[in-house]
Amino acid sequence: RILTAFTLAVCLSSPGKAQQQCTNGFDLDRASGQCLDIDECRTIPEACRGDMVCVNQNGGYLCVPRTNPVYRSPYLNPYSNIYPPPPAPGPVPNYPTVTRPLICRFGYQLDENNQCADVDECASDSHQCNPTQICINTEGGYTCSCTEGYWLLEGQCLDIDECRYGYCQQLCANVPGSYSCTCNPGFTLNDDGRSCQDVNECTSENPCTQTCVNTYGSFLCRCEPGYELEADGVNCSDMDECSFSEFLCQHECVNGPGSYYCICPSGYNLLDDSRSCQDINECEIRNFTCTPQQTCFNIPGEYKCLDPVRCEEPYIQINENRCMCPAENAGCRDQPFTILYRVMDMVSGRSVPSDIFQMQATTRYPGAYYIFQIKSGNEGREFYMRQTGPISATLVMTRPVKGPRTIQLDLEMITVNTVINFRGSSVIRLRIYVSQYSF
Repeated sequence: RILTAFTLAVCLSSPGKAQQQCTNGFDLDRASGQCLDIDECRTIPEACRGDMVCVNQNGGYLCVPRTNPVYRSPYLNPYSNIYPPPPAPGPVPNYPTVTRPLICRFGYQLDENNQCADVDECASDSHQCNPTQICINTEGGYTCSCTEGYWLLEGQCLDIDECRYGYCQQLCANVPGSYSCTCNPGFTLNDDGRSCQDVNECTSENPCTQTCVNTYGSFLCRCEPGYELEADGVNCSDMDECSFSEFLCQHECVNGPGSYYCICPSGYNLLDDSRSCQDINECEIRNFTCTPQQTCFNIPGEYKCLDPVRCEEPYIQINENRCMCPAENAGCRDQPFTILYRVMDMVSGRSVPSDIFQMQATTRYPGAYYIFQIKSGNEGREFYMRQTGPISATLVMTRPVKGPRTIQLDLEMITVNTVINFRGSSVIRLRIYVSQYSF
């Protein structure tokens, strides 16, 4: 007799796949997740032919002769009407019932409670992830992934250059698997580790010696009026305003911390404009030390005490400032007929040419004409007489005169009368007080 057994080889998928498969002869029960035996005797039409009877087995089936009592099967009953059973030679043995063993799907294994439990391939090191990857266990399988900062390319975990994607607001430094953000000077990194915030240096450290102005990412130092910023851009130094111009003060400029002020020499008052000087007229306010016999004469910055005019022989005094030489006096023959004493003041460095004094005849005689000249005192040739009319002339200063200085000029007017053949002269003795200053 022939015993035919049909069994199929168990074929398992590779350990790295997470999808559940069952070996041939079993079907997956989705409800329980277990592989259950397929009853081929029921599902395969004419599984056994001829006088063979189909006997189901765990994972397969057997075809046995119908008359073989050893493989008698309850599936023969349906065919009893067609094939009457042969006479039994004796009592039929009682075979034990075959129990189907529990088989877990791929990725699971039986635990101590005889239940299918997930296999942790990552913990058991049964995964096939690349050394650059990390293993992540899943239900029934596992996944190969990369850590944060890396991306998977052709099975390899490659570093992501976060700096190329503008992760940082300002400065970025890429490191393996990560990146680091920093800020430019004048900024501080925010708590998010990416954005930058302006630092107000004026409140945090105030680097300026005077005024600090915060700007985006930096600061500016400014100085108070009267100070200038030094080359370091931080410190302020006093500005010497007096060195900028000689016209800030009429007399003298005095530099001070952050400012300047003007002063005037003795004999002057500072005006309300804080730069100009005005002469103090000591004679007018009677702030002088002249004797009662003297006359106070004010000049810019000071005063002079003038003694009374005293005429010298052969002159006699006509009034307080005029002397006359009488014609009947033989000593007056070659002397000027009269000498008139005049006094004037002038500031130092007066611009030239400048008309400073006028002279003219008080009486005009018929047939007479007049000649004007500087008789004495013009050794430096600073002056000359310019005749402005038949009986008048003007004293002109042609060169600047610096003070303090006293100049005495004898200005002579010569009278010539051709009718009576007369020639005589008169002198104005002009004393000029040149002050020390130009104001």
